[in-house]
Amino acid sequence: MVQKQTFIQNHVQWFIELLGHANVSQNLNDLESVSTDYTEDLSFLPDLLLIPSNTEQLSHILKYCNSHKISVYTRGAGTGLSGACLPVHGGVVISMKKFNKILHIDKENFQVTVESGVVNAELKEILKPFGLTYPPDPASMGSSTIGGNIAHGAGGPKAVKYGTTRDYVLNLEVVLPTGDVIWTGANTLKNSTGFSLTHLMIGSEGLLGIVTKAVLKLIPLKTQELLMLASFDDASKAASCVNSILINGFEPAGIELMEVSGVDIAMDILKIPFPKPANTAFYLLIILDGNNMDELNLTAENLYPFLEEEGAIEVYLPNNSEMSADWWKIRRSLGELVKQQSVYKEEDTVVPRSKLPELLSGVKGIGNKYGFRSVCYGHAGDGNLHVNILKDQMTEDQWKNEVPMGIVEIFELCKSLGGTISGEHGIGLVQAPYLKIVLSDVHLNIMKGIKQSFDPNGILNPGKWL
Repeated sequence: MVQKQTFIQNHVQWFIELLGHANVSQNLNDLESVSTDYTEDLSFLPDLLLIPSNTEQLSHILKYCNSHKISVYTRGAGTGLSGACLPVHGGVVISMKKFNKILHIDKENFQVTVESGVVNAELKEILKPFGLTYPPDPASMGSSTIGGNIAHGAGGPKAVKYGTTRDYVLNLEVVLPTGDVIWTGANTLKNSTGFSLTHLMIGSEGLLGIVTKAVLKLIPLKTQELLMLASFDDASKAASCVNSILINGFEPAGIELMEVSGVDIAMDILKIPFPKPANTAFYLLIILDGNNMDELNLTAENLYPFLEEEGAIEVYLPNNSEMSADWWKIRRSLGELVKQQSVYKEEDTVVPRSKLPELLSGVKGIGNKYGFRSVCYGHAGDGNLHVNILKDQMTEDQWKNEVPMGIVEIFELCKSLGGTISGEHGIGLVQAPYLKIVLSDVHLNIMKGIKQSFDPNGILNPGKWL
């Protein structure tokens, strides 16, 4: 493990000669701007911020840091929820904000080549005139970058129909800790040539190399979308309904679960009206998409009575596009707004979809046992439940000692149901203490061996789960 560095001036001068004064900073405000992400209230100050412009500069930086054993942390948009990018040992933070170019749109092969700092939502907008789209749509897509999405294997509301980041990355340009630059795969839909280094990099959280370019698979853009909102008075009814929708032949693009307490918070802050029948405890937001609105309306008509039979109190369709946008705004803002209420811990639980009712019931029972309030929401269509645990009026002793015991029980429940402790947020820093609940020493030793092969000096993202 690389220890925290004290940067003597000759190191700083070398970086200035490579990048120029404007792209090397020891300014406290600049360092503080990369000391946090969206994870709880954690903050770690680096020694230096570097802003390279191209792969060649990044290669020189890593070669230099490797030879001097300087800790290196990679920074995208800083929207992570596991502390994976935080510079816990100081050292250098490399900002990828200048790697923001879309290099080539290949309409014939349904591919796009981008630099890793391109923002997810901006890529989607640029692809629209070509009739193509990049499906992964994390809640943070308005600010999160493709590189960050790759680092965490990001998903999103529409993963139930379209899959996650892992399903759309064909090839990656990666700078290794030695400064070597490689492409991990090929720009082809099939590749059975050796180990898949591409998929090894996806979800690797900056531990193995730094992604600079990505070749992504695209699909034809669906031109129409229709939302449905169903309210339920019981968590188990809402969760059970998810699998019933899919097993009965409906093919929604997404099925999102929202606890009413979280929606109440969002409504109060955003001043957006939202349907709320008496006794509502949870909502399902169902996304239908296609190219023919008449067909979507017919699907909605068939789904409407089915939802009522499954226990929905009320089922709603939006009156207009503005109402649809409001519903999406509530859902996509939910996590961020709930976290404004209190110090929090967010757990990214995931189980096989049919086990979601047991998971949701278990989370609430564990909360009652340990005295914490949780607000739950997430991608119910693929069994991914985000559990926000709020400190509220808990004492420091309860927060630091009792809540972690509750989190252990939640993760043990996930494992017993065939799930795991993170669906899309990664392990990073905050989930590291719980990793052995789901991974054996054999698993961890294999992963440590991979880390050693890529990064023998341990300069990339030290202090995290490996």
